[in-house]
Amino acid sequence: MVVSEGALSGIKVLDLSRILAGPTCTQLLGDLGASVLKIENPATGGDDTRQWGPPYAEDAEGNPSDLSAYFMSANRNKKSVAVDITTPEGQATIRRLAAEADILIENFKPGGLAKYGLDYASLASELPWLVYCSISGFGQTGPNASKPGYDLMAQGYGGIMSLTGDPEGSPMKVGVGIADVMCGMYATVGILAALRHKERTGEGQQIDIALVDSQIAWLINEGVNYLTTGETPQRRGNGHPNIVPYEVYETADGHVILAVGNDAQFQRFCTFIGHPALPDDARFATNPQRLDHRDALNAVLRPALRQRSTAEVITGLEAVKVPVGPVQTLDQVFATDQVAARDMRLSLQAAPGPVDLIGNPLKFSRTPVTYRRAPPVFGADTDQVLDSDTPFDD
Repeated sequence: MVVSEGALSGIKVLDLSRILAGPTCTQLLGDLGASVLKIENPATGGDDTRQWGPPYAEDAEGNPSDLSAYFMSANRNKKSVAVDITTPEGQATIRRLAAEADILIENFKPGGLAKYGLDYASLASELPWLVYCSISGFGQTGPNASKPGYDLMAQGYGGIMSLTGDPEGSPMKVGVGIADVMCGMYATVGILAALRHKERTGEGQQIDIALVDSQIAWLINEGVNYLTTGETPQRRGNGHPNIVPYEVYETADGHVILAVGNDAQFQRFCTFIGHPALPDDARFATNPQRLDHRDALNAVLRPALRQRSTAEVITGLEAVKVPVGPVQTLDQVFATDQVAARDMRLSLQAAPGPVDLIGNPLKFSRTPVTYRRAPPVFGADTDQVLDSDTPFDD
């Protein structure tokens, strides 16, 4: 049986974050059923990303709103409340809302909220149950704690840019703000764990999470490759550091992704491309040998694949159970039956009009995610929230 309320229904989130890492976290909590109040600065017109456009959502007459596509990507299922925390009145408002909240999330510089009496130390004595998540560039401690943190700098400092891009080219960032997004994901996991501890003990706590720390954490195999060998990994373009062949290959009319994960798959692949004896070559018989002779192997594979169309390669390799796939542009992605079947594109009614958004990937058998609110225009819910005795009620 599916129940109508989300898994986090009844959880109250006070969101003092902006840009992407914090909003990614709070949008996810909101999708799971939590009530989220997004606090925005009236002196600046709210979250910085409201101005990170075009494109913007437009009304029926074509007039742009303050809902940039960037802002909308991480701010559904929230109420927007304009509060100036630099004033005594604003600080009192935040403390009143925090007293009713389960979770507070902020991404000010370490120590930045202390002067307003809104840091963890100031609130914890009054609100010992509060789960307080602090997101920053380098964390609350360490020699770089006072430095600002942005996704691009985190990607550079944390090493992922040194692994990304053409071997002969410049270091390359990932195409989206992945350090921010993954920091938001780690923050969500930490918050859920802290909520579990709170349920058992009644105790809140502070979660200290940094963009750079989380980016280093998801270096994954390349990070541990370095720690194991002491050898600095090099950029390989689309090549995999530990598996060959596992990368993007050119076809007669485009590109395909080939992901040969074991020797049996390699044998079937070689038969398909017309080189059935290739696995008998000692240089290519096993994955470690193929790894040592990557260039020699690719000198055979690339011309063979360029003789076939993308559709021929995908159809043929799928038939023999060799992992293969297309490289799609976003118009192709969102037109697929798979996206429709998995509800990964949705439309919500925002203040200017309907807006299309990316769906949540979590699929629950009993407590599905819900899309209750479109991304809000700045300050849309200020009066309703601040005049209410139950400000978190949807």
